[in-house]
Amino acid sequence: MSFAARLTRCPIPHDPAAGREAVASLPGQLPEIRDLLCGVAGCSPYLARLMQREAVWLTEGLSIGPEAALEAIYPALAAAPPDQLGTALRQAKRRLALMVALADLGGVWHLDLVTAALTRLADTAVALAMRQLTGDEIRRGKLPGAVAADAESAAGMVTLAMGKMGAGELNYSSDIDLICLFDESRYPGTEAEARSAFIRVTRRMTALLSDQTDQGYVFRTDLRLRPDAAVTPVCISLAAAEGYYESVGRTWERAAYIKARPCGGDTAAGLQFLKTLAPFVWRKHLDFAAIQDAHDMRLRIRDHRGLHGPIVLDGHNMKLGQGGIREIEFFTQTRQIIAGGRDPDLRSPQTLAALAALALKGWIPADVAEELTSLYRAHREVEHRLQMLNDAQTHDLPTTGDGFDRLARFMGQGDTAAFCTSLKNRLTSTSALTESFFAPQSAGTGPVLPDAARAIVEGWRAYPALRSPRAVEIFKRVRPRLLQQLSEAANPETAIMQFDGFLRGLPAGVQVFSLFDSNPQLIALTVDVAATAPNLARYLSRNSSVLDAVIGGGFFAPWPGAAGLTAALSLHLETFADYERKLDAARRWTKEWHFRTGVHHLRGLIDGFEAARQYADLAEAVVAAIWPPCVAEFARKHGDPPGRGAVVVAMGSLGAGQLNAASDLDLIVIYDPALDEQSFGNRPLPARTYYSRLTQALVTALTAPMSEGRLYEVDMRLRPSGRQGPVATALDAFRTYQQTEAWTWEHLALTRARVLAGNAALAADVAAFRAELLKEKGPGPQVAPDVAGMRARLRAAKPADGPWDVKHRPGGLMDIELLAQTAALKAGDLSRSVAQQLAAGVSTGWLTEADRDRLLRSYRLAWSVHAAARLLEERALDPEAIGPGGVAFVLRETAMRSITELADRLTEDFAAADAVVSALLTKEGTDEACRG
Repeated sequence: MSFAARLTRCPIPHDPAAGREAVASLPGQLPEIRDLLCGVAGCSPYLARLMQREAVWLTEGLSIGPEAALEAIYPALAAAPPDQLGTALRQAKRRLALMVALADLGGVWHLDLVTAALTRLADTAVALAMRQLTGDEIRRGKLPGAVAADAESAAGMVTLAMGKMGAGELNYSSDIDLICLFDESRYPGTEAEARSAFIRVTRRMTALLSDQTDQGYVFRTDLRLRPDAAVTPVCISLAAAEGYYESVGRTWERAAYIKARPCGGDTAAGLQFLKTLAPFVWRKHLDFAAIQDAHDMRLRIRDHRGLHGPIVLDGHNMKLGQGGIREIEFFTQTRQIIAGGRDPDLRSPQTLAALAALALKGWIPADVAEELTSLYRAHREVEHRLQMLNDAQTHDLPTTGDGFDRLARFMGQGDTAAFCTSLKNRLTSTSALTESFFAPQSAGTGPVLPDAARAIVEGWRAYPALRSPRAVEIFKRVRPRLLQQLSEAANPETAIMQFDGFLRGLPAGVQVFSLFDSNPQLIALTVDVAATAPNLARYLSRNSSVLDAVIGGGFFAPWPGAAGLTAALSLHLETFADYERKLDAARRWTKEWHFRTGVHHLRGLIDGFEAARQYADLAEAVVAAIWPPCVAEFARKHGDPPGRGAVVVAMGSLGAGQLNAASDLDLIVIYDPALDEQSFGNRPLPARTYYSRLTQALVTALTAPMSEGRLYEVDMRLRPSGRQGPVATALDAFRTYQQTEAWTWEHLALTRARVLAGNAALAADVAAFRAELLKEKGPGPQVAPDVAGMRARLRAAKPADGPWDVKHRPGGLMDIELLAQTAALKAGDLSRSVAQQLAAGVSTGWLTEADRDRLLRSYRLAWSVHAAARLLEERALDPEAIGPGGVAFVLRETAMRSITELADRLTEDFAAADAVVSALLTKEGTDEACRG
């Protein structure tokens, strides 16, 4: 389609005579686009001059279309002789500026194509200049060890495009923001000499691109975004830059690197540098503190430029002024900084793509994103028209009526007053949409506190979380809402005391208080947790980053199950190359899901049994996802696992799929070396040693305290021979032991065994052996007497710790679980849950349905109490210690009206369960004796 056929709009000539004069100078006069050319030249003296200077090229270019005309520029640039590169680039810039302007003003191209075309030329200019100038240094012998071929990659120097160039969003007369770095590792012992050469390259490149000659200029170049620009040279080493950002990098520099990309030289080194810098730019937690930083930066810009006050169009800065382009960019980038560390989908360098992603992920309303997108496009068009008038790097609106008339006509509008009204409305709308996001809200005064509560609150100023001025400043805004929520708790005095424990344990306050400031719903949640579950509050104070999950999306979504969690964690860990970073990432991820289950349980969204399943699903997912990288890391040092590898088997409560908030993990590892006696690697190991150390590596991966804490405590005492046995057991040895040496309690333990991770074929063999063994050993005459003896020994070794110890009381959880495992073993049944195992006992006639119902009633009540107690305090329930909120939670979980009623009901149920268990085991033992 011809250029003329694609026209959708046209400027109105402000100076018709100048327009006619410019068109008259063109060969052929181009009648089909005469109005466009006349309008452009009649508004922009700069473009009128370009039309006359490039008349022949323009006529040919318009005949083939803007895409083909501009594409033809690049082969000529690449072939330009070294001494003609500057001239060739300037000619290319003139032609591109003219064709882009016509395509833009005629509506042939939309904004994205305009900015992409401008950026492409900037990239090409930087890359060609670097290649030529680095080649000069190599030929002069100023880069030690570099050869002619290194000029293509600039001998280890890389230029990063920043700002709008980095995002592919250059405006019409934009400066290009560059950071020049070099790879010092390529110049051991001669770094200083290399640095001097690269500084010369940078300075000469800047001159080549920026100097104004009779041919014009290419791009004005700005190098001030480099680290500590006031004191550092124009090109520094990658290591120096990395050290700067890690030690003193600021929020505005993080925002700048959202748009950074290599545009010339050693792009591989540049990409690796940006990858190394990613943790600086993208924090692992939701970084709401960035809002205050961005707000402060906006105010500093306005102070410096004198841009405060109401919006007045005369001289208003479309970029930096109130309601301008930078407001939308700050709004977008700050949101990206807040959430991009957790969600890579939010890291787009382009403003409009980032707005769309933020809306898609729920960080901003879709209608706000849509309106800001429309405003951004409109602002950028005005900005481009201002710059097209005289090729000036300006963002200021006119200050005269004639100037606004010219701008309105350039925008294709004949009514200047209507144009100005519409423009002011857009600036006002932008300000209204963005200002409330940045400007701190009024703090208010908060409630009047009793003397005792006021004394506690006054003590907060001495806590670590409030030791920095910035934390204090943010907390002043949060404090009134926080105290209001505490005063509205069921028991305000207790709530304040227990929140005091949360705050006392908080190591730092800026991030958490910023979260509260931007998300008031988190204040209500934290107060609820502190007032009800001190243990969960302590967990929260040690792991405050879990609050990110509450507002990061999905906190109240349906539970994904063990398979969904395993897939999600495995995918998450794949994004980290370093093994230790994988382990830390797993810890962060697990804490968030663990906290989610605790909050859901606390708020009654799930009950104690659903919480138990979720905790077990989470633990299963962690083991299943951690095992492969653990094996891979071990194999990297000692070779692949001998034979068929190993499987990780869950025992105890994890095997049964029922954990509480404080459970450890009972695990064993079974391996099958087959015929392989050792591994094959850099440091090969015998099979037994290999799997023992691999098992220890797994335990370390789960239990080691790292920067993000630990995952779980692990108990491996259920392996063959307990503490005395090897930590990993060969399959043949496991079979032999279970068939010939194992005690009855070890067969009971197998009733709940379940493979979580490892070789699938080996897992199937272990499962088949378990089924075979349970069917073989269950009918044995010694099962019940052995269980009765074991029960007596357990009761003597660990008696109940008071009436609320629902686990160890006669007839409590341990008794019922023991009997359920006995029922499953005697039936040779493969079920793992208490309810299913008791059903197996009924199916064989060993248990009556009435006895099963008594046991299940007692078990369900006891588990509800146990799960609640472990969430509240990680120990047996103590009604006097958990406070009114905790008591209310326990009563809700157990459907009781009072603690007294609950105590009486437990006593009654435990007595009934104890009688059933004792009768069954005693009867079985007596029957066996009689038969003997």
